[in-house]
Parts: sequence; C-alpha cells; structure tokens
Amino acid sequence: MNQHLDLPAGLPIPVDDGACDHLVGTIIPSISLSSTPSGALVNVSSLSGLTIIFCYPRSGEAGVPIPEEWDLIPGARGCTPQACAFRDTSAELHGLGVEQIFGLSTQDTAYQTELKERVHLPYELLSDADLKWINGLRLPTFEWEGKPLVKRVTVAVRDGKIIKKWYPVFPSNRNAYEVIKWLKEQQASE
Repeated sequence: MNQHLDLPAGLPIPVDDGACDHLVGTIIPSISLSSTPSGALVNVSSLSGLTIIFCYPRSGEAGVPIPEEWDLIPGARGCTPQACAFRDTSAELHGLGVEQIFGLSTQDTAYQTELKERVHLPYELLSDADLKWINGLRLPTFEWEGKPLVKRVTVAVRDGKIIKKWYPVFPSNRNAYEVIKWLKEQQASE
C-alpha cells in the first residue's frame, strides 16, 4: 500500500453537520489566492464558465509517514488520492463542460507545488494560507497541530456563483466521479 495514495479500510466516516448548507447560491467573494507553481494570483469570483474547486485539509509530504492520529479524524485522510482522482478524470471533466479545476488548501504555494509536481497534476492548486477565502465562504475547519485546516468540501462554481456542493466528501478518491455523475445528470436534464 502506498501510504499517500491508498485509503486504508476502517476510516471514520464524516457526518453532514450542516456546515455547508448555506453554500449553494452563494456568490464567491472577490479574493485572490496564490496559485501553483509561480504564486500567480487567481480570483475565482472573476472566472467565467464552470469551475470545480475541491477543498482539502492538507496533503501528505513525500517520505513522511502519515500520523496514526490523522486517520482518526473523520474525512481528513485522502487528500492526495482525491487530487489524483481529479487528475485522472480531468479530461472527462473538461469534456463535460468544466472550464477550470482547482484544489485548495491552507498549505503554502511551495508545499502545494511539490505535490503538483510529484503526482503530475494537470491543474493548479490554490493556497488560502490566511483563510480569507475559507472564512469568506464560512467553510468548516478543524485544528491540527495548532493550525486551522479546511474540512473537505467540493463546490461547482458558474460565473462566480456556487451552484452545487459536495459535503461531506467520503471517500475522497470517489469525489471526482461524483462530480462527473452530477455533470452527466445536468446534461441529461437539459
């Protein structure tokens, strides 16, 4: 088992605590976030078309074992598998009308760039290290080693407005496929 790519059996399942019930219909705040690899700023509120943003707590570090305590937090484990699932389905997502895909965490851009290069992500990762975007949308967080981290949530944004949310996300490596299923349902209903 690759500790950073595989999900172990028996992980605690997160429950829907209602913390994201307010998101659908919300206008994205005009906040610029640092993007991989260069730190260029991206303001999601100004992007046109359909954008998928998956928010994740933190990715594992190459060569560093994942602490056992991390696996005890419902929904925390699986950031790299989630990112890789969006990597593996990015062509299909684009074919279904997605203009942009972003991953977002509170990790800094240098840390995220290492992940992007290590697992060959074809999309950019956004850093919200100061939690301006997360707090602006009132996304749920939890604390790990004294630092606030965002809980796993994915949103579909069309022209600056959230039109769909996935929360809680579990298992994380299935999230991209849930987004594809929704996109196909949207196309079938048109």
